[in-house]
Amino acid sequence: MTDPTQVTGETPEPPADALRRSPLHERHAALGAKFAAFGGWSMPLEYAGGGVLREHTAVRTGVGVFDVSHLGKARVTGPGAADFVNACLSNDLGRIGPGRAQYTLCCDEVTGGVLDDIIAYLHGPEHVFLIPNAANTAEVVRRLRAAAPAGITVTDEHEAYAVLAVQGPRSAELLGTLGLPTGHGYMSFSTAELGLSTAGAATPDGDLVSLVVCRTGYTGEHGYELVVPAEAATTVWDALLAAGEPYGIRACGLGARDTLRTEMGYPLHGQDLSPEITPVQARAGWAVGWDKPAFWGRDALLAEKAAGPRRTLWGLLALDRGIPRPGMTVLAADGTPVGTVTSGTFSPTRKAGIALALLDSAAGLGQDDEVEVDVRGRRAAMRIVRPPFVQPSVK
Repeated sequence: MTDPTQVTGETPEPPADALRRSPLHERHAALGAKFAAFGGWSMPLEYAGGGVLREHTAVRTGVGVFDVSHLGKARVTGPGAADFVNACLSNDLGRIGPGRAQYTLCCDEVTGGVLDDIIAYLHGPEHVFLIPNAANTAEVVRRLRAAAPAGITVTDEHEAYAVLAVQGPRSAELLGTLGLPTGHGYMSFSTAELGLSTAGAATPDGDLVSLVVCRTGYTGEHGYELVVPAEAATTVWDALLAAGEPYGIRACGLGARDTLRTEMGYPLHGQDLSPEITPVQARAGWAVGWDKPAFWGRDALLAEKAAGPRRTLWGLLALDRGIPRPGMTVLAADGTPVGTVTSGTFSPTRKAGIALALLDSAAGLGQDDEVEVDVRGRRAAMRIVRPPFVQPSVK
């Protein structure tokens, strides 16, 4: 099983008794979850009776539900809130309208390195809701507050909401069974109400829970992320599992979330993106509004883009039984070090080792070239590829 520190890319973690807990912690314990530290939170890595491989397969073939409540939540409000966020974060909110979400980056103002990657929910010109990574939320909020002009409020709502990711080809059927909206497009969101009894069953006569249903995810499958008030998390979770039984639903831990996202080539902050890794190096330039007059790190990133990065993120596909892991050295045919693995795992879908790796531009390597990875002293053959490793089905 993957070491939890490889899944999170964040070390060291605080002692177990200092970790925050999801509002669903007791539900996970009842399902036999194995817990691990993720960004300062105790979260389920995998569940008894399934494990990572079965949870991964459930999402690729049916439907799974993840508790990702450790992810941060922050709200920016006030006159010109959207314009303010747009002048700070990398992507261009002007490309989307209200009711849409956007992947964006918080970059260092001097170096252009990635301090965090974030999903921004644009409610309107005076209201943006942000979902940063767990360990980086306080710093993102601090930077935004420090830059905010009078009239703009930045609120840390990290523990006010739970986030449940319902992912897989049958996710729309499941949410439809509960009367939740499913027809909105990829990277759009809708506010909805779900009637729930105290037992967790969906019923029009139950207490109404207001939640946000966003067509987003981190698995490469058709899916949704539900932003739910923390106090309603257990009843919504119970309703999802009950309604999902006919679809073979599985509760899924963050171990499977890591194998799923790696198959898609999605970056993990702390490994494939970091203060030392820029969006230009990580092939995340599509999440940068290059024509915007201002965003944090703009000058450094424009200069790097013009000059060309000294290293670039590529995919690696194992040609033998080797399983690459973060931190392993990538070697040219003559044994010269040419890069470092940033993410690596066994792909349950491809039945082979896969990785993301930063390769030195000076080595002159490209797609379909063969390299080797030093896997605990053994040189494992790999082919350089462009992710994803599996066909995406997000739309």
